[in-house]
Amino acid sequence: MHKTLIVTNDFPPRPGGIQAFLHNMALRLDPDRVVVYASTWKHSAEGREATAAFDAEQPFQVVRDRTTMLLPTPRVTRRAVGLLREHGCESVWFGAAAPLGLMGPALRRAGARRIVATTHGHEAGWAQLPAARQLLRRIGEGTDTLTYLGEYTRSRIASAVTDRAAARMVQLPPGVDEKTFHPASGGDGIRARLGLSDRPVVVCVSRLVPRKGQDTLIEAMPRILAAVPDAVLLIVGGGPYVEDLRKLAASTGVADSVVFTGAVPWSELPAHYGAGDVFAMPCRTRRGGLDVEGLGIVYLEASATGLPVVAGDSGGAPDAVLDGETGWVVRGGVPEEAADRIVALLQDADLRARMGERGRAWVEEKWRWDLLADRLRELL
Repeated sequence: MHKTLIVTNDFPPRPGGIQAFLHNMALRLDPDRVVVYASTWKHSAEGREATAAFDAEQPFQVVRDRTTMLLPTPRVTRRAVGLLREHGCESVWFGAAAPLGLMGPALRRAGARRIVATTHGHEAGWAQLPAARQLLRRIGEGTDTLTYLGEYTRSRIASAVTDRAAARMVQLPPGVDEKTFHPASGGDGIRARLGLSDRPVVVCVSRLVPRKGQDTLIEAMPRILAAVPDAVLLIVGGGPYVEDLRKLAASTGVADSVVFTGAVPWSELPAHYGAGDVFAMPCRTRRGGLDVEGLGIVYLEASATGLPVVAGDSGGAPDAVLDGETGWVVRGGVPEEAADRIVALLQDADLRARMGERGRAWVEEKWRWDLLADRLRELL
């Protein structure tokens, strides 16, 4: 692999799925052949301390820009060009194609031989806006490869770039650490801690925002409880939607059957998946297609843990489910559909086991980090 400059806004300790994706990939590359140019997470003393501690633990060099949001400005472009030359990098990987991929031509002129730009859900949203489509087209022409998460994001982004750029697109989704997420991850301990040991548990692990569909699950609970009276909904994660969800649980009359954990440490995340009997996140598309699920790595982490999944039909979420084999895809925002699938799973232990086993096998076959890191190395 050429020595590579990774240019990104999305890098820990800033939390999020894209951040975890890039970090996991970077850790699987030769650390002597990687330099990361990233934005600053927070300007507060606490943020600076957390960032410095994180960077010091990495096996590769991390260079932080003074801003909290890298944009392809002349100053940032000059800094990226300087780092490329200073460290002798021959390849560039943009952690998110838009908008940083607009720096591609300048880095090419500075000596970059390979330029790869990764797309996520927001680039699929850009593809629907006339001005943003033109920027995506420029990014496609200024890079060697645009990567995509799944068929949903590929089809939309491909419609905005030239035929030549579309033909060069390669799938590169996030992966799952099957050694971390597995059926013996410690779920019984979490259930005991939360007083749920003897109750059927529907678990949802995600940031609490409207698109994810935790409200749909709460609205589905009366129907679920009618069939499985001792069921409980375990909502794992934090986010701005939490108070709305608490109020909804109270107004729906199911507050006693909904447990909110808040944000949990990453080290405890696998055990929280394992605390469930069924994983459900019936995500939906919002804002006319601009707020959409790019893939939904949580479904794959749940599958690796041995759980059947109930997914929404937003964006690329169905790409993370083998419908009818590892779980089911339902219409986002339709509580009745989510409830019926969840009840079917809670009432049939054999079905849960079959779907969970198939999901675990599928992750091992297709979604392991080492397989995907090999693909990235080839692209670079």
